[in-house]
Amino acid sequence: MSLLSGAVTVLFFLYIYVMEYFALAIIFGAIILVFSQRKKGKKENIADDTYENFPNSWRIILEDKVEYYRNLPAEKKNLFEDDIIHFFNTVKIEGVKTDVTITDKLLVASSAVIPVFGFPEWQYHFLQYVILYPGAFDRNFKFDNKSEYITGMVGDGIMEGRVILSKSSLHLGFSNVRDKRNVGIHEFIHLLDKQDGVIDGVPTFLNEHEYVLPWMELIRSKTKKMFEGEHQDINFYGATSQIEFLTVTGEYFFEHPHLLEKNHPELFQLLSKAFNQDPTDIISNTVKPKPKLGRNSECPCGSGKKYKNCCMN
Repeated sequence: MSLLSGAVTVLFFLYIYVMEYFALAIIFGAIILVFSQRKKGKKENIADDTYENFPNSWRIILEDKVEYYRNLPAEKKNLFEDDIIHFFNTVKIEGVKTDVTITDKLLVASSAVIPVFGFPEWQYHFLQYVILYPGAFDRNFKFDNKSEYITGMVGDGIMEGRVILSKSSLHLGFSNVRDKRNVGIHEFIHLLDKQDGVIDGVPTFLNEHEYVLPWMELIRSKTKKMFEGEHQDINFYGATSQIEFLTVTGEYFFEHPHLLEKNHPELFQLLSKAFNQDPTDIISNTVKPKPKLGRNSECPCGSGKKYKNCCMN
């Protein structure tokens, strides 16, 4: 072997040796990145503002608009508020042909927090923006198509990382608390489903246990009976696919949990495992009237002061 060919051989094997370690470094770097991002607070902040404190005025809005929050004990309300702050600091909320108020933002954040409230360290890895439209839209995001009426969508392709919601439907979902429909919660359950990388109608945390086969069998039996005219208390849209079955029954679970437990006990138990919570402990079996708030009422923010001396101003 000549000196030149020997040198080429040595350089070749040296190149292979270096590239192997370079590839390993890339793989381990990617693994470290994924696991570091799973910790709450590590997601990149793309929001316009950074929030640290939860103003009393926001509590007034949540007490008025979000029944789930209103019925939480004080210590869990604090956790709910922390989750909203985290959401605001990691997700940007924008409007298209509509203004976005703090009430809109709080309803969006509540829609995100409620389905994952059973998982304290949760964050939505596949979400960067929530976009509010004034009303319904079509799949091309236009408002004037009377033949297509979409109120919420998880984006893909060029819209990856975005959730699009009709603002009017978002508000309706929280104002009509027993119709078993809430478009905000619906779309964020899709994102919860997507956490394992695919939206398939199998909740992420059922995948880690022995509940997948019972869940799939339950979907099959329930949708079959829905097509036969039974189970009419479940929105028929849930029978169109196992993906929508999860979101439709998830809305039912969070809006009318006592009725779901009564009518569909097996479904209720599996959803309790999927979401790691029992909303019958939170949501009352009957709709309680909102307390009337007068000038001399105790302020609902928990300050102990009269309303006129606290958040009224």
